[in-house]
Amino acid sequence: MLVKFSFKTIAIVLITAALTVLGAINSVQKAKYVTPDDGCGWISTSRGVEAFIVEQNGPGERAGVQKGDILETINGKRVSRATDVTQELYNLGIWSKAHYAILRAGTTINATLIITPQDVHLRFKRFLEVVGFLYLLIGIFIFLRRWQAAGALHFYTICLTSFVVYSYSFTNKLNGFDWTIYWLDAICFLLLPPLFLHFCLAFPERKRLLQKHLILRAILYLPAVFLLAVHVLFIRGYLNVLQSPLALRISLDRIHTIHFATFFILGVSSLVHTYFSSASVTLRQQMKWIVFGATFGILPFFLFYALPYWLGVIPSPWMESTVFPMVLVPLTFGYAIVKYRLMDVDIIFKKGMAATLASLAVVGFYFALIGFVSEVFRASGASRIWVIISLVVAAFVFSPLRNWIQAKVDKYFYRDRYDYRKTLIEFGKTLGSEINLKRLLDSVVERISQTLCVDKIAIFLGDENRLNQFTLAKSMGISLSAQSVNTGFLDPERPALAKGYLFYENLRTLVSEPAEYRDALKQFDLNYYLPCVTKGHTIAFLGLGKTTRGELLTSEDVELLQTIAGYVAIALENGRLYQSIHEKAEELQRLKEFSENIVESISVGILVLSLDERIEGWNTQVESLLGISRAEALSRRLTDVFPENLMDAIHSRIGRNYFNRAEVVKLYKYPLRINSRTLIVDITITPLLGKNGQVTGQMVILDDKTERIKWEDQLVQSEKLTSIGLLAAGVAHEVNTPLAVISSYSQMLSKQLRSEDPKAKILDKIIRQSFRASEIVNNLLNFSRTNGTEFRLIELHAIISDTLSLLTHQFRTAKITVRKELSSSSPQIYGNPGKLQQVFLNLFINAKDAMPNGGELIIKTSTHDSAFQVEVIDTGIGIPDDQIKKIYDPFFTTKELGRGTGLGLSVTYGIIQEHSGKISVDSKPGEGTRFVLELPAPRKVANV
Repeated sequence: MLVKFSFKTIAIVLITAALTVLGAINSVQKAKYVTPDDGCGWISTSRGVEAFIVEQNGPGERAGVQKGDILETINGKRVSRATDVTQELYNLGIWSKAHYAILRAGTTINATLIITPQDVHLRFKRFLEVVGFLYLLIGIFIFLRRWQAAGALHFYTICLTSFVVYSYSFTNKLNGFDWTIYWLDAICFLLLPPLFLHFCLAFPERKRLLQKHLILRAILYLPAVFLLAVHVLFIRGYLNVLQSPLALRISLDRIHTIHFATFFILGVSSLVHTYFSSASVTLRQQMKWIVFGATFGILPFFLFYALPYWLGVIPSPWMESTVFPMVLVPLTFGYAIVKYRLMDVDIIFKKGMAATLASLAVVGFYFALIGFVSEVFRASGASRIWVIISLVVAAFVFSPLRNWIQAKVDKYFYRDRYDYRKTLIEFGKTLGSEINLKRLLDSVVERISQTLCVDKIAIFLGDENRLNQFTLAKSMGISLSAQSVNTGFLDPERPALAKGYLFYENLRTLVSEPAEYRDALKQFDLNYYLPCVTKGHTIAFLGLGKTTRGELLTSEDVELLQTIAGYVAIALENGRLYQSIHEKAEELQRLKEFSENIVESISVGILVLSLDERIEGWNTQVESLLGISRAEALSRRLTDVFPENLMDAIHSRIGRNYFNRAEVVKLYKYPLRINSRTLIVDITITPLLGKNGQVTGQMVILDDKTERIKWEDQLVQSEKLTSIGLLAAGVAHEVNTPLAVISSYSQMLSKQLRSEDPKAKILDKIIRQSFRASEIVNNLLNFSRTNGTEFRLIELHAIISDTLSLLTHQFRTAKITVRKELSSSSPQIYGNPGKLQQVFLNLFINAKDAMPNGGELIIKTSTHDSAFQVEVIDTGIGIPDDQIKKIYDPFFTTKELGRGTGLGLSVTYGIIQEHSGKISVDSKPGEGTRFVLELPAPRKVANV
């Protein structure tokens, strides 16, 4: 798993690499350059360069140098400062002769001595170097493993500073490099104590004192800053007026040493306090060896070196031996790491190996680049600008080089599992494409088991109906009885999840868990529970046990699982969302089908329009009304589908921009002409409104009123006939009496006169007209009669034939041909033969009168849906459109005066209604007229 470094990390790497390189060079120089020594300690005084210390049996004492002598020259070179002595000794080298000119009691004495190597006896420089590099390795390992953890950078700074303190020491050459080593050593020696104390006060948790008073953290570093400032003033020579430089240097060294030891003792005291005051058994186990190592490593140095040295005791070899226990500090830290798995040692080793190899490669690249630049420019060494450029290039090379080496190391250690681990991340990234929850859970369990060699895995899904409740959804290696246990310990609000997961090392004790959860934890037998979090909400937990070899997972494995848990959370969320969307889609589909069924079942035509008047909906009733299929109409503009006359009528009523307005408009009884048909429709245009009230389209409703209009006309006609019938009945009764008197007296007078009498002709006309008036009155009475009529089973064809026989002579005279197209079987109906004969007689006579120049009369009979249909067709002059609605009105006639009363069709209409039938007419002027009669078939009586 590759790591991308930030600027801060790169800066730390560069600083570490630079200090490591400087330490390595310093170590080589200390082995190569032996410090020359004349056995004397020289200080600059007002008298000159004075011998402050003369070692017993040293080169100076053997040459006769005494304490208090003033050194004037070395090999003839004038000596004005104490540092000139050191510089001249380096120039001469060891085992060389030095001729000193010494002033003693006003007398110049010449002394010749042999320069010898400085006796390092019990200063243990090499040992301290080992301790320093041990600190460096521990710091690098921990920082690489937990570089994002709280306090990791602080601890690494302590380790890096300790490396400088223990490994760096100047060689007294006092050149540029030596001064760099000197100042780094001095600065780190002063900063290490407050860094250590600060870390101990914040480990493992920050003490309340530091939390309440943040200024105390700054106060911890004030003594170090002050001592550093004093040290700078001393080196610059500003404090020489107060005391001799050597004496002042010894005083400062004592202060630095007691400052170092005191702060470390305070830090150890803080660790001891944390150890004894902690209630956590695990924390005390982890800190036991850290406290032990820090106490026994620092206490001897404080008691037997720092304190006596502060009191004025000159360090002896046995005092200097107190540095030996100091190695316990890094060793006990390392032992605690190994023993109590404070860190994963194998991972630390692998990452440390990768970092070491990368660092060595970068250092080699750096020196190779410097050498290349020197060779190209023919210079003895690279200039400073090229050094800076080389460092920058090395910094950019380090990260990709380290990642490449890390990949090779991982491949070597993981071997056959390397590809699994590498592809597990890729697998996690592709989990979002799986939307089936069951397949998703199966694949996650299988992949994790193969990659990490874990034989017990469980996935707990959150209950959507109950907050923070999780149930076992998928498991491997766990008994089925575990599904019914209490999972209340999986609470996302638990403080224990602050580190990112729950960890149970020992599933037998579980002292920190409530009693009701212990049985569940033991039954699951899982050591790790990782939350699957997305958008700040925990939707699942991923539980894992130990590996197949019985080992706990490494921290790298846990981090890998935390990454996978994030992908799993997203995939589970997507799966749930898809399932929810799928359910809602099915519900919407059902609602859509239900709505479409309602729209299709409505007896009116409905079409839906978009804002640009394009058709988006078209039900079956519209298809039947307009004769255009849904496929042909959809997506077309309304003007392309509706008849032009209808669109003109709509635009004339509501305007051309109506379809963007939220108004309801209705057009009543509009005559819609479709091909050869004329339909009477009600048109309603209503807006479709969205949730916010905005107009999203229009809905047009076409309600076919053609049949209803016909029934309304028939109802009006029936009511009209009823009213006229009542009027006619009254008139007939009133007229019959005077008509009877007129007719009787006229007949009596006619009998009294002779036939040749002129008055007889007048009386004869009165008698005929009275008979005619009586016939009219009788017809009115028949028209208005509402009493029951005797119905019986009759032959319809026989009624038609008998009626035609009565008019045979008239048809022949009028040159009218009669053509009968009667059905093969003679239909039988319930009816009154006299009234039906009157109906046919009226229709036949009207047909004859409509053909004054002759023509053809056609009579057809047929059976349709339990009804008998009779068609009477003539080829006469036809009926105009403006008169066809009035033909059933009483007394309406188009015949000449005296040839018709206008009651024939009125009586016919009444007789057909009395027989529960229907009568309709279809006429075209100049072509003829067609009357259609429908009479119901007789019903059979059911035997009960």
